[in-house]
Amino acid sequence: MQRILFRDVDVIATFDRERRELRGGWLLVEGNRIAALGEGDPPQGPFTEVLSGKDRVMVPGMVNVHHHLYQSLFRAVPGAQDKELFDWLLFLYEKWRGIDEEAVYTSTAVGCLELLLSGCTTTTDHLYLFPRGQGGLTDVEIEAAAAVGIRFHPTRGSMSLSREAGGLPPPDVVQTEEEILRDSDRLIRRWHDPGFGAMVRIALAPCSPFSVTPELMRRTAELARERGVLLHTHLAETWDEEEFCRAKFGVRPVDYLAGVGWLAPDVWLAHLVHVTGEDIRRLAAAGVGMAHCPSSNMILGSGIAPVPEILASGMAVGLGVDGSASNDSSNMVREARQAMLLSRVKYGAEAMSARTALELATLGGARVLHREEEIGSLEPGKCADLSLWDLSALEFAGAADPVAALVHCGAQYADLVMVNGVILVRRGRLVNEDLYALVPRQREITRRLLA
Repeated sequence: MQRILFRDVDVIATFDRERRELRGGWLLVEGNRIAALGEGDPPQGPFTEVLSGKDRVMVPGMVNVHHHLYQSLFRAVPGAQDKELFDWLLFLYEKWRGIDEEAVYTSTAVGCLELLLSGCTTTTDHLYLFPRGQGGLTDVEIEAAAAVGIRFHPTRGSMSLSREAGGLPPPDVVQTEEEILRDSDRLIRRWHDPGFGAMVRIALAPCSPFSVTPELMRRTAELARERGVLLHTHLAETWDEEEFCRAKFGVRPVDYLAGVGWLAPDVWLAHLVHVTGEDIRRLAAAGVGMAHCPSSNMILGSGIAPVPEILASGMAVGLGVDGSASNDSSNMVREARQAMLLSRVKYGAEAMSARTALELATLGGARVLHREEEIGSLEPGKCADLSLWDLSALEFAGAADPVAALVHCGAQYADLVMVNGVILVRRGRLVNEDLYALVPRQREITRRLLA
């Protein structure tokens, strides 16, 4: 069994129960778990490898709880850059409908690489677009994530309500409810691993109130609870969505969710921008989690989610970079900075500290995915998912607080990233250099899809 020792780390920000920050610390990895950590003299060898943490800060691997990886093919698309959500979707559906297995494999890998380099070791994905004849796309993205080495929690998304039936998507990217439920069950049986430290877990994720029927929401929840997997969807992202729910269902979004049996602890929701104090109280009482997506909300002009109020309610809150096409980036540490800045814009300078933002990106995301006993903090027995950041880099010159500097000073890419005990990034570069060949291939696919 491998034994890797990190020693002389300037600061290890554990995010454990005491929120300890170890100075001049060490951390021992045995196999794929954290065996021990502390200050002072490290344990005795032999070791497979000893790594110096001088001029480095170590944090837990970050957890991305909302994304649409295929959208990394569609960044900064002319005609979509200055639209709000509904018009943005209507425009991009016409581009997205051309995706195939190669496009999904490449975009998933590229998005995961960008996340990995930014300190993210676990990511979800919400793939809800299945053009006719492309039913196996979730399997393809699971294979792509495995090739990268990231811990993956894909959600089998779905759209059943085409524009002809009163929804938003075109008919050739929606599926019947029977197709959706049959494939959801198949994916759970094939891929879902409920065991400790699983590298793949499945969740089920009807896209939104304006792209699926209430019946599909109910039946998906029944299947998820029968199979023991989590549920995910978008909710309360824009005023357009609220008006849609009032017009079509006669209720507001959180009331709609309650009516289809989704106010429960096995649910997490993306966005929650337009929620009232009573909405927050109901969601918190039900144990629902939240994926906060600040960059996407800003680019689409959707508004500012009341995250300090939601945190005060006791809800689990994690961060999501969201689709690259509504963020144009898949960088987790920058998303933590955006979360801090956006809360301060609305609530004042004390609304969110840098450490709170980092906690959302790590332990908060683990709580949302019900994996806080496995990932999200640096503690003995947990999975060896971590990142090291080089404090001698230009952006940190003069920084007095190394932990806060990751957020305040605009960190971009980690120096070292380990997932499940395997070092995937060293000196700011992917260990598997062959993966960089996917970048020009992605550019070619994008040109084809936009042509």
